[in-house]
Amino acid sequence: MLFVVSILFLLPPESTHALDRIRIGMGALSPTNSAIWVAEERGLFKKHGLDVEAIFIGGGAARGINALLAGDIQFASASGGPVISSMLKGSDVTMIAALNNKGVHRLMVRPDIDSPELLKGKRIAITAFGTASHTVLTLLLNHWNLRQEDLTVLQIGSSPTMLVSLQKKIVDGAVLTDPSYFIAEDTGFRVLADLAKMNIHYLQSMLVSTRGYLRTNRDLSTRVMRAYVEGIAYFKRNKKDSIRIILKKMRMEADKEKYAERTYEQYANTYFDRVPYPSLSGIRTILDSIAREVPKAKGADPASFSDPSILKSLEDSGFIKSLYE
Repeated sequence: MLFVVSILFLLPPESTHALDRIRIGMGALSPTNSAIWVAEERGLFKKHGLDVEAIFIGGGAARGINALLAGDIQFASASGGPVISSMLKGSDVTMIAALNNKGVHRLMVRPDIDSPELLKGKRIAITAFGTASHTVLTLLLNHWNLRQEDLTVLQIGSSPTMLVSLQKKIVDGAVLTDPSYFIAEDTGFRVLADLAKMNIHYLQSMLVSTRGYLRTNRDLSTRVMRAYVEGIAYFKRNKKDSIRIILKKMRMEADKEKYAERTYEQYANTYFDRVPYPSLSGIRTILDSIAREVPKAKGADPASFSDPSILKSLEDSGFIKSLYE
């Protein structure tokens, strides 16, 4: 017995109290994931008994949703449009929190393109069909009474990759996120559309899981949410370290710190909500935008596309409020 006790004292804490392992997939390399990165970097997941692998899987929301349904990951960051489309087709996914309810995309174009009409016949870059950038472009074209057939839409990849394509004149415009659009603007490209200033409600990025997983792993899912909202609070209250994390995770050179700082200010002051419920008005906007192509979207209840019950329990308990006291 003495030998067994001695061995237990020699073992590291993880051996006696194993952390629950989960994977969170990110379809895009975007600052919308900053609170997840903070929770990972500052040990907030481990604080709540979790060994989290936050992985970049690329391919936008569609790939993240597929990985989620296949069981390769347990949570995903994904834009609201593809999540809603997947649910309308009968999938088990649901949105449990917002990474960002507000549209962060900007349509950046050559300086000589100064009106939406001049987009006709032009080459416009998106990440991939079915991703957030594609949904945003569709919303903008509908807003301007243009059709996708009026221009050439090219699947280029991440925002940094699209920026290079814009600079090399491979494309005439691109749907970019920050900090890429800051760099594009500073190098002479024009902002033709800024979603955040156009009063277009949009679910930029959501924290997503499956209803089945939430049912059978309620405690674990609650601990993920605790770490996530702590990540938001830390981000908002610790500017210098949060900028360092953005630079690291976005793989930005040190001389780009001014762009990381501008990105930080937007997310800390505008994009990140203390209690990040998925926006019902944002869900309604997406349902309205796809109703012509997807008849089931017409008349669908926006509340049925999210499950904010875990988040609400943390708010009601006072846990989130305590993070800011």
